[in-house]
Amino acid sequence: MALISPGLPVFRDAFGVTDTGASLLLSAVLIPGIFLSPVMGLLTDRVGRRRILVASLLVWSLAGGVVVFRPAFPVVLALRFVQGTALAGIGITTVTLVSDAFEDVQRNAVLGANTAALSAGAAAYPLVGGALVAVSWNAPFAMYLLGVPVALFAHLVLEEPSGERETRNLVYLRRVVGALSAREAIVLYGSAFLVDFLLVGTVFTALPFLLAATYELSPVLIGLVVTTGEVASTVAATQNGRLAKRLSDHEILTVAFVAIGIGLVGAWLAATPLLIAVATLGFGAGWGLALPSIDAGVSDLVPTQFRAGALSLRGSASFVGRAAGPILFAALAVRSGYRILLLLAGVCALVFGVVLVVLMR
Repeated sequence: MALISPGLPVFRDAFGVTDTGASLLLSAVLIPGIFLSPVMGLLTDRVGRRRILVASLLVWSLAGGVVVFRPAFPVVLALRFVQGTALAGIGITTVTLVSDAFEDVQRNAVLGANTAALSAGAAAYPLVGGALVAVSWNAPFAMYLLGVPVALFAHLVLEEPSGERETRNLVYLRRVVGALSAREAIVLYGSAFLVDFLLVGTVFTALPFLLAATYELSPVLIGLVVTTGEVASTVAATQNGRLAKRLSDHEILTVAFVAIGIGLVGAWLAATPLLIAVATLGFGAGWGLALPSIDAGVSDLVPTQFRAGALSLRGSASFVGRAAGPILFAALAVRSGYRILLLLAGVCALVFGVVLVVLMR
């Protein structure tokens, strides 16, 4: 998403579509995960982590790389949809492998490092994507081919964790669903949905269109603004393990949503691109704190043989948020404009922070 986001105005013009149509390039890669994450979770627990990860990496890379050949817009959307099926597998297997190998505060620390690595990549991708799309609209898609050697490396070095595997589908699903209480599900899966809904809806959709329309920024400069928030996310994620020594995962999530809310309200108030970039530091820090605590919270509550399944439900919640964000924000902006949506999103995050406090009592 971060690679493609700065080029949304360029894709819109290249294909002759609306803002909402261009935002489908983000949503199309996320929609499959809503439905396929539980399937990938089951397969990951039954078939094995390494097999699903390697296959997913190959599909992700090749489907993205084909766009270099300039297919028509419907074909691009179809290829993005195929990428989405692979993305579900990549997300679940990576987090599950980390959760299998570490426990307690150490798990928070390593999951934080994982989120930091993702954020570091997301910090670089807007700049790379902005520079490449300035050359040609299809140039950023060549970057996806870098996943092929990563898949080969994973095949060669990863070892499959040992442990009991549940082979009965209905029993598996029932035990996965029963592993979390209703309150825990609201806190963890609700947080997963909302943090990604706000991330993709505001930072990866609303901000690029706002910056292009209001300030006439180039894709490279738009990418620089988006990168600022990702840098904050990287730094915050590395501190999750340290915070976990003093705060529970629920308390860290509350802090995260307050930071997200303050950042989004600040972006609404900001009068210049520079101030908007400063405001994204709050949102980025909140995102970096939230994701490791969500994954650690889910992992702590389920046994190993059901962990991928529980994390896949978390993945589905995230994919719903990521897929809905671009479409809803772009559609609402037709009448309201993008700036007021930043305020509404910020208020939503702050209110959810209060909800978390109430649920923790």
